[in-house]
Amino acid sequence: MTAPARPTATSSTEAARLREISFLNLAHGLDHFVLLIYPTVVIGLELIFKRPYSELIALSSAAFISFGIFSLPAGWLADRWSRRNMMAAFYFGCGVSLIAIALAPNLVMLAIAMFMLGVFAAIYHPVGMAMLIEASGANGRTLAFNGVCGNLGVSLAAGISGALAYWINWRAAFFAPALVLLASGAVYVWLTPDDRHHARKRVSKPAVPLTAKIMAMLFGLFLFIALTAGLVFNVLTIALPKIVDEGMTKDVSLVAIGSIATLVLVCGAIAQLAVGRLVERISAPNLFVAVTAFGFAGNLWATYATGIPLMIALAVAVAAIYGQVTVNDIILARYTADAWRGRVYAVRYFTLFISAGVAIAMISLLHKSGGFALVLGANAIVALAMFIATLGLVTLIYGIEARHAAAQPAE
Repeated sequence: MTAPARPTATSSTEAARLREISFLNLAHGLDHFVLLIYPTVVIGLELIFKRPYSELIALSSAAFISFGIFSLPAGWLADRWSRRNMMAAFYFGCGVSLIAIALAPNLVMLAIAMFMLGVFAAIYHPVGMAMLIEASGANGRTLAFNGVCGNLGVSLAAGISGALAYWINWRAAFFAPALVLLASGAVYVWLTPDDRHHARKRVSKPAVPLTAKIMAMLFGLFLFIALTAGLVFNVLTIALPKIVDEGMTKDVSLVAIGSIATLVLVCGAIAQLAVGRLVERISAPNLFVAVTAFGFAGNLWATYATGIPLMIALAVAVAAIYGQVTVNDIILARYTADAWRGRVYAVRYFTLFISAGVAIAMISLLHKSGGFALVLGANAIVALAMFIATLGLVTLIYGIEARHAAAQPAE
């Protein structure tokens, strides 16, 4: 009888790679989930704290501002110290912060605890995306599925948080995911080896070399797109439960509001899966332009729609803003060296998520002045600016690629 074959080093490495990607997918879902618990729960807090929605939703700016600001040191620490240890800090830090929110005795302590949640939630995007690009080789389907996991976190946050707040109480909506994060963090640390010795081995040159002038132009456009995408994304995801609440033609319960918001956000997951496949067949820059054009159309339609047509328009807008993430990551990875990727993604996500504070102020001020028709109208203008910037970026990219192709030696 033949003895069973021992696992090879290659199979062991592949298993470790797939395990790492699985933890990154889970972390992406949890990252978006925890940040969007409060925007759903806040609808019920209007009665508990006897404060208006515009005032209570402003408290969440503490989490979203720290979420943007602390992405910068997170990316720097990951590149210089350890990406694995930073991800462990993400799991444990978010879990403890959620418990602090659930135990907060007043609105001041609630805001402080949400600030700390934003600090630890900021770790995922600059660190996790750098790890995912390295582990997957910027594979379109892998990046798309990771995006879907993040989208599912956004989608499930509204439904699950609304149900927990309705059936138990608002504090339970924070306690439950805290336990999931702490348990996941313990398993992650147990199964994932330290990676501090990898920092010196990472490639320090991008796939396509750029001059300083071209690099400044390229990343300037990327940052502008990140800013506008962040505004569109945050306005849609933060305000969505309340838009559903006001946009439906009849009164619905908090559970129903969360469920409808979840269905709208699931369209983003479907779009990301589709984009992950399309990017293997269609030029990524061309796909980027098409997706941002749909985003503008969806936001413009939502400005004038009500009832079911409003939900469809929001679904189009959400699908576009999530679909562009996958293409954006693939394009950016091509022009960024692995050794610098954590810091580059940190700057990008800093720009993307710091806009959450602006989005919350925009929602609060414009909603008070003209309701969500005014909020969505302003969002459509931002989506148009994003589309125009994408046209400029793609034009620049085609010029870069043409020069790069001409510089390669003939075979």
